[in-house]
Amino acid sequence: MSAEPARSATAESAPGAGGANVPRHVAIIMDGNGRWAEKRGLPRVAGHRKGVETAKDVVRAAGEHGIEVLTLYAFSSENWRRPASEIADLMNLLRRFIRTELGELADAGIRIKVIGDYQAFERDVVELIDGAIGRTKANAKGTLVVALNYGAQAEILAAAQQLAQESRDGAIDPASIEFTHIEERLGTHGLPPLDLLIRTSGEMRLSNFLLWQAAYAELYFTDTLWPDFDADALAVALADYAGRDRRYGGL
Repeated sequence: MSAEPARSATAESAPGAGGANVPRHVAIIMDGNGRWAEKRGLPRVAGHRKGVETAKDVVRAAGEHGIEVLTLYAFSSENWRRPASEIADLMNLLRRFIRTELGELADAGIRIKVIGDYQAFERDVVELIDGAIGRTKANAKGTLVVALNYGAQAEILAAAQQLAQESRDGAIDPASIEFTHIEERLGTHGLPPLDLLIRTSGEMRLSNFLLWQAAYAELYFTDTLWPDFDADALAVALADYAGRDRRYGGL
């Protein structure tokens, strides 16, 4: 018989605004932009542009369903391996998204939060991100978390290093370290626990995304490429989630 660690008090899910079977926190690995473009004989940037439009639609649909937090994997720490021209295209899309969509998100009461080391981006991009975070920090109708230059292993490593330093300084007893001490040092601290993680494009792996947070999350994989993932596709994923029995190791 296997034993599972007890969930912390902060990891208990509560009904979302849309009903008892609505996840409070949904995360999406937005995969398939390049393949979407290639299937149509278009440059990869065209897929990324369409993917941004999809993200806007899904953010709106998530709010309509009563989802409190939507986390989008926008740029991983591994994405630096892509051609410089594609990275430049992605950064330009990020600039345009903030400049054109921030007002609507702010007016809708959406708070913007970023996880990952976005300080590694060009200075003007960092300033745009900081401005978006500052402008929306008091909003309370929902939270859009954007993972930028994010990697879950690096996130967990940084938390471990911080705890090690605090232990060396005598601020914490190593024997007293619990799961919550890790959680408090992750970028998602203060957010509801992750309930549902969606990955598009047919790939069935987490790709270094929210590895700690996904420990008890429901996983949903779809063959749909991200640019084709719309409000109806989100509704299908939520219906699948609503039909699952989440026992967390119990009966």
